[in-house]
Amino acid sequence: MNFYPQERVALFIDGANLYATARTLNFDIDYKKLQGLFADKCNLIRAFYYTALIEDQEYSPIRPLVDWLDYNGYTMVTKPAKEFTDATGRRKIKGNMDVELAIDVMEMAQHLDHIVLFSGDGDFRRMVEAVQRKGVRVSVISTVRTQPSMIADELRRQADHFVDLMDLRGEIERGLPSDHARSRDPDPMDADEEDELSEDELAEDEIEDEDYYEPQPA
Repeated sequence: MNFYPQERVALFIDGANLYATARTLNFDIDYKKLQGLFADKCNLIRAFYYTALIEDQEYSPIRPLVDWLDYNGYTMVTKPAKEFTDATGRRKIKGNMDVELAIDVMEMAQHLDHIVLFSGDGDFRRMVEAVQRKGVRVSVISTVRTQPSMIADELRRQADHFVDLMDLRGEIERGLPSDHARSRDPDPMDADEEDELSEDELAEDEIEDEDYYEPQPA
C-alpha cells in the first residue's frame, strides 16, 4: 500500500460489503489489527464503520461487534433497518448505508489527503471521482480473487489505488498463531471482548450487501 507518514487518512468501511468480501475469501477480520495497520503507516484521522441494525429483535448478533468498535477507536454510523413485505408477500428488510457513507466522505474530504474505501460497490464511483477533483487520493479495498469479482470494474478503474483484501489477509486476519504471541503485549483485548468480537462471523449476516435482503429463519 502506498501511504506517507504525515498524510491525513480516513477509513470508510461499508460493513456489510466488507463482511461479505472477507466471508467469500474465507477469513475473519481482526478490527484491532486493521486499525493498527493503517495507524502505523500514516496519520489516521478517523475510521468510520457503517451498518444498519434490526432494532426489534430481542438480541442482535451484530450488537457486540458494534459496541466493541465504538469503544475502540471506530466512529460508528448506524441506522435502523426497515422491514417491509414485497409484492409476493415475503418479508424483507432494507438496510443500505450508501448515502450516509457518501455524505461523510464529501464532508471529510477537505480535511484529508487520502481516503480508503472498504467496498466494491460501483455506486461509489461518482463519489470517488468527486473527491479526487478536490485533490484527495482514493484507495479502494475489495477483491478480484472471487468468481464473480466482489468489486465493480468501474469503481476499480476510478480509484487511484486498488488493494486486494486477500493481500492484507496475513496482517488483519483473526485467529492466526501470531495472535497468541502478541497476547501478552500491553493493553491486549481482554478475554470477554475476544468472545464478543468473535460473533462478527454472524454479525453482518443480518444486513446483506444489497438494498434488500430476506431475514434468515430463527
